[in-house]
Amino acid sequence: MRELNYELKQLCLRNRDGSFATQYARERILTMIANQLREMGFKDMRATSLKPKHVQALVERWKAEGLSAGTIKNRMTELRWWAEKIAKQNVIFKDNDQYGIAKRKYVTNVSKSRDLTDGDLAKITDPYTALSLRLQAAFGLRREASIKIRPARADKGDRLALKASWTKGGRAREIPIRNAEQRQLLDEAKQFARRGSLIPKTMTYKQQMNRFKAQCMAAGIQHVHGHRHQYAQQRYQELTGRACPAQGGQTWKQLSREQRQVDREARLTISAELGHFRIDIVAQYIGR
Repeated sequence: MRELNYELKQLCLRNRDGSFATQYARERILTMIANQLREMGFKDMRATSLKPKHVQALVERWKAEGLSAGTIKNRMTELRWWAEKIAKQNVIFKDNDQYGIAKRKYVTNVSKSRDLTDGDLAKITDPYTALSLRLQAAFGLRREASIKIRPARADKGDRLALKASWTKGGRAREIPIRNAEQRQLLDEAKQFARRGSLIPKTMTYKQQMNRFKAQCMAAGIQHVHGHRHQYAQQRYQELTGRACPAQGGQTWKQLSREQRQVDREARLTISAELGHFRIDIVAQYIGR
C-alpha cells in the first residue's frame, strides 16, 4: 500500500467520527483522493504533506470531470476533515465559493421516489437484505437503520422505536405504525430475526452492508434512498389529503393560508419520522 493511502487509512481508524456509514464513506473518498493525487503527479506524499496546491488541483480535476456541486462539496468536506486532523485547516479555504464551486441545488420539485416492487424482491437471494429493503420502503428507514434494527426491541405496539445506535447521527426516534401492512411486515421481521438484528450472527455490520450493496447491484436496484422519498411523499398525501409538489401537487405559493398551516404541520411530522428534525430538509423529499 502506498504511503499516503496507508496514512489516511490509519487517520480514519484513529478518528472514528460519525456513524459507521459516514466513516466508511470518508475512508472510501480519501482513498480515491490519494489515488488521484498520485495520478496527477504528486508522488511520495504523506498525510501531513497536504498543501493548497493539492486542494486546487483536485478541485480543478473534479470540475473538469463535470461532477455535480453536491459531489464536489462532499469531497471537500472530507478534505477539510483530513486537514483538521493534521492541524492544517488553513490549507483549505473555509468558503467553497473561493474555488468557484457552484451552489448546491437541493429542491427541484422533481420526484426522486422509488417503488420497491415484487419483481425487485424476487431478484434478492439474501433474506436479510430483502427484509431491510422492505423496512426501508414501509417505514422510511435509512440503509444503516434497516440493517441494524432489532425488530423485537423496536416494536412498541403502535410505533417503531429506533435506538440512537441504529441511526445516522445517533438520534433516536419513533415512527408510527399506521396500517396492517406495516404491522404484518414487522411481525414477519420479528419472527425472522427473533431477538436479534438483521445482521447474521456470523457477520459484522460492515460485512452485511457489503452484501446488501452487492445484492442490490446484482438485482439492478439503484438509489435505495428513493424508498425514503416514496415514504415521505405517501405521508404527505395522508397528512394533507393532497399530492406533494414533487408529485405535481400545489407549490407553497399556490396554497391558501389555511393550507400552508396544514403543510407546515405535515412537514414537521415527516421531518421527525425521517430523523432530520429540520423542516427545510423535507423539501428535498417532497418539493416546495
